[in-house]
Amino acid sequence: MIRDLFLWIDALESSIAIRESDYGYAILLTVHVLTIVMFAGLILMMDLRLIGWGNVKTPVSQIQGRLFPWQMFAMGASAITGVLLVYAQPLRYWPKIFFWAKMVLMALAGLNALVFHFTTYKSVDKWDTASVPPPAARRAGLVGLVLWAGVLILGRLTAYNWIDTWWPWPI
Repeated sequence: MIRDLFLWIDALESSIAIRESDYGYAILLTVHVLTIVMFAGLILMMDLRLIGWGNVKTPVSQIQGRLFPWQMFAMGASAITGVLLVYAQPLRYWPKIFFWAKMVLMALAGLNALVFHFTTYKSVDKWDTASVPPPAARRAGLVGLVLWAGVLILGRLTAYNWIDTWWPWPI
């Protein structure tokens, strides 16, 4: 079913236009990388504060208030460009196990952030200025660092074609 969707997208005129454009795909890829770098840096700053290793003199709520809008901008821009990159070359991504593993890790990282914001962060007023946040916040920060690092690594590895041999289904 997903393969059929990828085949259909691959044949669309707009998909072909992006991948055959002189600069379209390259511009999308550049913007994708730049916004990923921005997002990763912001996530790193927040998660290091949560585990008690960075900006320990700054309240968590202050860091969160300053970084969150920029995190959402960078995440949105990288998501849009990422979708367009896959849209432009869906059959390039279909057989990549690293691509699918990256998608799973992104979903888990998003779930980690949601759980943190809807549970632990609700009590931030009690531990906001503590240099070492409570265990649940430290755990969320550490899990976030590991998951996002995995997303970056798998995203980079997706570019290598030799992994196609691991995929059991033909294109």
